[in-house]
Amino acid sequence: MQETHLAKLRRIMHEEVGAWQPRLLMIDGLIRLLPRYTAARLRPRLLRLAGIAIGHGTVVMGPLRLHGYGPIHRRLRIGAHCVINTDCFFDLNDCITIADHVGIGHEVMILTASHQMGDAGHRVGPLITAPVVIEAGAWIGARALLLPGIRIGAGSVVAAGSVVTRTVPANTLVGGVPAKPIRTLA
Repeated sequence: MQETHLAKLRRIMHEEVGAWQPRLLMIDGLIRLLPRYTAARLRPRLLRLAGIAIGHGTVVMGPLRLHGYGPIHRRLRIGAHCVINTDCFFDLNDCITIADHVGIGHEVMILTASHQMGDAGHRVGPLITAPVVIEAGAWIGARALLLPGIRIGAGSVVAAGSVVTRTVPANTLVGGVPAKPIRTLA
């Protein structure tokens, strides 16, 4: 049976409106009013009000761009005593877990969604998601890009501008496009 235009419109509206996060949208609007590099301790408190799990002592230096479908506030967990710089992009179609004492530079992108390769007629295939984990003490340099399904090991450093396509072992400095191990850290 063919779906009527009204039924189709109703279904689309339900799907789109179901993705709205009113409390998160309101909190995000307040955060965007705050000047960058000020109120770094207030932002985590506001994000907690939106339902995001953030540990004690974490500072957020500017607005975050949080994207994804559905209850994205449940998919982001940030540990204690982290420093997250301004304008980071978190794709929350799957979970992002950031452990304690992690430093994240400005404009870092963490992706949890990608697409399978389709056929020649339509290369963008079905959406796939995978979680990203950043272990304790890691440092992610400015404008680094972390792809879905990777893990950054404890105490590791991702050089600025790197594209991380594979899991990084603990205490390793990686850099480049794609990121490769540069040296082991003490």
